[in-house]
Amino acid sequence: MNEVLYVRRKPIDTLDGQVRQGLARWPQRPPGLEPSPKQPGTWLRGRPDPAPVAKPFLKFAGTSVHRTLPDGLWLHFGPSPRDPYVDILCIEACSSVANLLDKRSRFAPSTGSMLAHCPLGWLLAPCIDDDPTPRWRLIGVLRTAPTGPLELPVRDMRVLFGLPPRRYREFVATQTAHAHEFYCPMSVLADAAAPENPALRALMARAAAAANFMELPA
Repeated sequence: MNEVLYVRRKPIDTLDGQVRQGLARWPQRPPGLEPSPKQPGTWLRGRPDPAPVAKPFLKFAGTSVHRTLPDGLWLHFGPSPRDPYVDILCIEACSSVANLLDKRSRFAPSTGSMLAHCPLGWLLAPCIDDDPTPRWRLIGVLRTAPTGPLELPVRDMRVLFGLPPRRYREFVATQTAHAHEFYCPMSVLADAAAPENPALRALMARAAAAANFMELPA
């Protein structure tokens, strides 16, 4: 959900809420995205997270108010502090055409610089149950414990939009997706077994940065 000044939570019994509830069970690496030389760093799930801690969000350079808070946000941190960057995979549940158009516009190609903002509390908190290792130790861009939030430029962006079944069929029949966009029915995302769904995993594999190249150097 995209917010400006506050976060308004939708009930879990809505399809949007069921999608977010399902995404909270997804692993730290997005299902279907295999390790590759194109993305050799660390994947972490930024949203949703059941822990009571501030979560990462997206913004454009120079802004302090307008933020984008996707329903699902996975971040791939580059492996070296000498060249810090982050790749993002966003998942947005769109229950109406107006909602889809609004969210597509937020991820449209732009001359502005998109940044991923990682709050200090999120960096210091662990991401794995029964493992106290803080997130900042898992990523390659930090060598010492942070004392403030981390903002990184977005190198690569992929967005998966979930639509109600009828809207999904209409979109497939009449529209063309942009290169960074992917689509699926919302019911697939709300399914507790979504991470094991072969069709969804295949779609996610096509959302990898390496998928644009015929082959990668050894």
